[in-house]
Amino acid sequence: MNRINIKKLGFAIGLTGALVYLGCIVVMLTAGREGTIDFFNSLLHGLDTTSIIRMDVPLWEAAIGIVQTFIIGWLIGALIAAFYNVQLKNRRV
Repeated sequence: MNRINIKKLGFAIGLTGALVYLGCIVVMLTAGREGTIDFFNSLLHGLDTTSIIRMDVPLWEAAIGIVQTFIIGWLIGALIAAFYNVQLKNRRV
């Protein structure tokens, strides 16, 4: 079995998270408040998101959110790869 490249997996998961975040922004910009609530209510199996949807998110706050999502995703991906590589190394011994 091959080792997983920590940087590549971290980048892939971080970028995926950032793209999902951008997708949420697109939904909010195109669907409006009611459409956004309907979208997330159906996505979350009927959980009522009415009280937590905030449509007046400043651009700087959204930009920080994208960066934070990427960083958290990168760290998660790097940890997954590191744990995988360690267990692979232990299995060969």
